[in-house]
Amino acid sequence: MMTPQQMAEKIVETIGKKIGQDIKLLKIDDITVIADYFVICTASTTTQIKNLCDEVEAVMEDLGEPVRHREGYRSGGWVLLDFSCVIVHVFLEEAREFYALERLWADAKDIDISALVGER
Repeated sequence: MMTPQQMAEKIVETIGKKIGQDIKLLKIDDITVIADYFVICTASTTTQIKNLCDEVEAVMEDLGEPVRHREGYRSGGWVLLDFSCVIVHVFLEEAREFYALERLWADAKDIDISALVGER
């Protein structure tokens, strides 16, 4: 079984390899009980959102950490993948700007992920 940090890092790496944009890893365990981490990223099309989510689900499933819940997969502008301790948000740019999760969760710790995704 993976730790929440290991799960979050693996998800960030997976999204980075699939060219997810503007990836953020927020540590939220000190400010809420809903999860330990949020992973937030932008995709350029609804097809890319689905590809990113499918890849994250496949990688995590292979590691014994299946998705617990999925929201928004059919609508496409914002998909949420719930892995219990890590919640993944994949947005189209307009939806990400509208919902502004980084502002809503401004008290969260923004984790440096440059080692996971490389400099792009």
